[in-house]
Amino acid sequence: MVTRAYTVAFEGVTARRVEVQCAVTPGLPAFAIVGLPDKAVSEARDRVRTALGSLAIALPSKRITINLSPADMPKEGSHFDLPIALALLAALEIIPSDAVEGTTALGELSLDGSLIPVIGALPAAMAAAAEDRILLCPKASGAEAAWVGACQVIAAAGLADVVRHYTGQSPLTPAQPGEVVPDQSGRCLRDVKGQERAKRALEISAAGRHHLLMTGPPGSGKSMLAARIPGILPPLTAVEALETSMIHSLAGLLDEGGISRVRPFREPHHTASMAAIVGGGRSAKPGEISLAHNGVLFMDEFPEFPRTVLETLRQPIETGEVMVSRANAHVQYPCRFMLVAAANPCKCGYLTDPARACNRAPNCGEDYMGRISGPLLDRFDLRIEVPPVAYTDLDLPASGDTSVQVAERVAETRQVQADRFRDVEGVMLNAEAEGELLERIADPDAEGKALLGKVAERFGLSARGYHRVLRVARTIADLDGTDSVQRNHVAEAISYRILSLQDA
Repeated sequence: MVTRAYTVAFEGVTARRVEVQCAVTPGLPAFAIVGLPDKAVSEARDRVRTALGSLAIALPSKRITINLSPADMPKEGSHFDLPIALALLAALEIIPSDAVEGTTALGELSLDGSLIPVIGALPAAMAAAAEDRILLCPKASGAEAAWVGACQVIAAAGLADVVRHYTGQSPLTPAQPGEVVPDQSGRCLRDVKGQERAKRALEISAAGRHHLLMTGPPGSGKSMLAARIPGILPPLTAVEALETSMIHSLAGLLDEGGISRVRPFREPHHTASMAAIVGGGRSAKPGEISLAHNGVLFMDEFPEFPRTVLETLRQPIETGEVMVSRANAHVQYPCRFMLVAAANPCKCGYLTDPARACNRAPNCGEDYMGRISGPLLDRFDLRIEVPPVAYTDLDLPASGDTSVQVAERVAETRQVQADRFRDVEGVMLNAEAEGELLERIADPDAEGKALLGKVAERFGLSARGYHRVLRVARTIADLDGTDSVQRNHVAEAISYRILSLQDA
């Protein structure tokens, strides 16, 4: 008799069903696993045998064959331990086979029979819900997987609990969704002395998810400003939290007993490789741009990143998704992120500081900022200069709004956009509007249109730049609470692109 259990194999954020078939037949004692298993899956036989032995369950002196179907799909990871053990227990008639067939299971077995959490519990729960199955997973992964309300999640601490559950001795209660609430009370915009224009740019950027480039000498507060962006962003919606957490689950970042509603803030070092930023590796794992999905990707020392890495950002910025292609995998990940970049004006960093002479000016700045290509620079909606702050200003009292006050305005503005794009598929914020939709929602008044035309002619504004100005102007109008885009909104939006146009 062949018994069956079910689990999943991961292709990006998609979990594909895998049928674990077990046959116990007469013959020389053996334990074989077939179906393109990798090393971790092949070693499952030793973990399963020892875990069953810890429960005083002896394997029969027969040939045990485990087939992972479909057999032509590579199987990777240690999460196959639990479904293999379930199929084997059903074949030994220790637990009912019909109950096992109605379950999708994943989990790594310790030698003493306890279950170790594995990556991908959230995508696995989505797959189980689609097939109307119960998800069985380690106890540490239950709070994460239970966020999929359409799927009943059973979280067990060990294999003994699983056996008692299926035999009716001690049924396990369904897991409840867990939420992690990190403490972000320590970082407030009022901590930043001066830099009112930069704070305004941060608010506009956060309200409409516009990409932002900050240039300024070392110590002017660029990193300090960027670190306060999470405090002004609204929490993730339930749908966004699920999307983002599925990627984080595959990357093994959900290890605190639940998922978080705080938007991700990723800040890779400038020595990061292309695979680390975009995604890749042997199994095409998600990169930093996908881990920043629905959040912020902060790239400090922007020109120091390799040119090839910077150029790969161009297509994901436009489309909101990235295709990671490898010889054995072609995986698509979502990556709708807000790019915030910081850069010094030149190699030494003091090109614009009159108190410090740069003997290579202006070539120093041109060579350094020239590492950022024109097409990539054109994709920044906002570009600002962050001037140095005099030490005398540091003794002044704090000024400006707190992060809580700014966050309230950003949340209200995003709600306006959510209502505006409620019936538009694939568009949630002003930064994603394009074509006829953009012309309809961001058409400026006569004075604003005349001003925009003069600027486009004077500075050679590209079509992409023209549309990005309109998007930013629409966000500024939303922050002001006006339905129409007026001249002052267009003028402020243009002021954030003049610098990049003059430097281009």
